[in-house]
Amino acid sequence: MSENRSGGSAPTVLRMVLGKRLRHLREQAGVSFDDAARAIEVTPLTVRRMEKAEVGLRIPYVKELLRTYGVLAKEIEDFLRLAREANQPGWWYKYRDVLPDWFSAYVSLESEATVIRLYEPHYVPGLLQTDDYAAALLRIGFPNKSPEDIRRRVALRLKRQDLLDKPEAPAIWAVLDETVLRRPVGGAEMMRAQIDHLSEMLDYPKVRIQIMRFAAGPHPGAFGPFHYFRFGFSELPDVVYTESLAGAQYFDQPADVVTYLEVLDRMSVQAEPVASTREILAALRKEL
Repeated sequence: MSENRSGGSAPTVLRMVLGKRLRHLREQAGVSFDDAARAIEVTPLTVRRMEKAEVGLRIPYVKELLRTYGVLAKEIEDFLRLAREANQPGWWYKYRDVLPDWFSAYVSLESEATVIRLYEPHYVPGLLQTDDYAAALLRIGFPNKSPEDIRRRVALRLKRQDLLDKPEAPAIWAVLDETVLRRPVGGAEMMRAQIDHLSEMLDYPKVRIQIMRFAAGPHPGAFGPFHYFRFGFSELPDVVYTESLAGAQYFDQPADVVTYLEVLDRMSVQAEPVASTREILAALRKEL
């Protein structure tokens, strides 16, 4: 089912995983929502919300539920340790003053993904932006915000990029429309620096960038940007993210996700091969 996130507190990925594990354990034990709720003296809605990661995992509740489901004592302690970790706010919490609730879910997914594939028709993706390029875009997007607010938003965007230097960094595969590189953001000097940065990103073993040239003609992703996430947790399905001026949508139903993934596969064939990207970037840089 697709979900429109425009408010509420976004859970960490670990909390999502543990919520799904709780559901699996309840179903495996043959315990209904009503029976689970009676065991911890809450409403069935509370149990549902715990399984959907819509609320924090209260340790006494989780402990009693696991007992009700017949989980062994050692496994209960391991689960509770993870639950305590999942209840801790993500690193992005300190940027909550400049991070919309609907986008904090994205940052959580991005931080834990093993694969991130995306199509961007307008701007360089946040993970691949320079600080000056990011600041220029944010000033356009938030024209009434103070310089300090913009500085905070840039700091958040750059902090997100830390995951690229981690040993367990995700594989990044981006298809960028040629418009991304031809749309002037902040002037020629800034664009040259941004293109240089993209060239440097190609040296990362897990980063792949393809350019969709104008000459390629119409392509199946032309309707707008979208990002695809895959995770190392069997409990967490692949997720596709899209956004608009009003908020964002997250798709995790297999039929929806497969539709986007097939489009990405078709676009990766239609775009210029990865081996040509550095040459294309160098040529476009000379035109600036």
